Amino acid sequence: MSEAGTGWKAVRPLRHRNYRLLWTGLAVALLGSGLWLVALAWQVIELGGGPVQLSVVTTAYSIGLVVCVLFGGIAADRLSQRSVMVAADVVRGVVLLVVAGLALSELLEVWQLAAAAVLIGAGEAFLIPAYTALVPKLLPAEELLAANGLEGTLRPLAQQATGPALGGLAIAALSPGFAILVAAFTYFFSAGCVLAMRMPAADVEEVAEEGEQPTGVRAMFADIREGWGYVRQTRWLLASLLFGTVFVLLILGPLEVLLPFAVKDQLGGGASEFGLVLAAFGIGGAVGALLISSRSLPRRYLTIMTLMWGFGSIPMVVMGFAGDLWVMMAGAALVGATGSAAMVIWGTLLQRRVPDHLRGRIASLDFFVSLLLMPVSMALAGPAGALVGLTAVFLIAGIGPALVSIAVVYFGRMPSDELANPLDTPAEEPVTA
Repeated sequence: MSEAGTGWKAVRPLRHRNYRLLWTGLAVALLGSGLWLVALAWQVIELGGGPVQLSVVTTAYSIGLVVCVLFGGIAADRLSQRSVMVAADVVRGVVLLVVAGLALSELLEVWQLAAAAVLIGAGEAFLIPAYTALVPKLLPAEELLAANGLEGTLRPLAQQATGPALGGLAIAALSPGFAILVAAFTYFFSAGCVLAMRMPAADVEEVAEEGEQPTGVRAMFADIREGWGYVRQTRWLLASLLFGTVFVLLILGPLEVLLPFAVKDQLGGGASEFGLVLAAFGIGGAVGALLISSRSLPRRYLTIMTLMWGFGSIPMVVMGFAGDLWVMMAGAALVGATGSAAMVIWGTLLQRRVPDHLRGRIASLDFFVSLLLMPVSMALAGPAGALVGLTAVFLIAGIGPALVSIAVVYFGRMPSDELANPLDTPAEEPVTA
């Protein structure tokens, strides 16, 4: 495959108007999420808080996400995915408007930030399953890997690179409250892009038929049982979700809670340096996503995906020792590249190997099971850093996932499963002797 052909394949999904609108709205909303990420950390610090207080706020976000994500999956399978996404964006925008108003009027307190974080997490819980279920309706199957690559390239560039960098500049020039205000309007813009999509008549009829399904608490639990039954019977999916649970426990808390204080204590840096480290993480993620999506899905897609997540966490060790900004940025870039590449493969598997009528629920179960220990990771990160030191916590976060990934590949029987279920035929990517 030529380089030109490879580049064209990576952007091919943007030919479709509906997907282009969806992608544009997502791009702007992710910029807002990046602004919110940096503004949240420095707003806590500005209010006199430390690692424990930031743990409280980030734990509140994860609680909102985990508690609501199963209901988000049910909504994605029963309702119009477009309507669910618009509602989620509007709710997040309104919440951040209120927070920005309180911050700019100097009335904001940590408990109010925590309450807002719960609602932001709830909005995310409804948006992500709806997005995952909607994309396969907008694109042919052979373009899903490229679409996930575009998202994987966009997400770190916008949410983890450009957004945090702009957030750091906005905070340095003005205040965290101003950055939060800008983030609110990005969510409203995203809702407008989704509303501008023209869905095919067949999808409208399908939503009308789904509206005739049984409703109520019993029906919702039946939907959840059906999705969980599919996960139990699908070994690669169950093994991947269990690995995700351990991975999140080990790595997410240090990244979300302790990294700002590693920048502050080890480097003597502030909001600008923290934004640069997140930018390196994001740029690495964009490169990893672009590279993996520019070609066909790897033949050993399950094994490669799992080991990239596991061994890609090892540079976390470097981030715990780093005394120079460039060293911490390099470690963050490597973690971002491998994690994002693995996520592109994972998103494609959910869209190609999971039945259409279960896709929203499986996406929500993915987030529920893999993020089940997210509140625990957030809650433990601050106290653990205070008790044993930041370096020790980053050491565990770097080595632990690598060891677990080896066991998951073996016990999940991933090599035999991926050989028995090829997703890309040799005809799609000719082999040159």
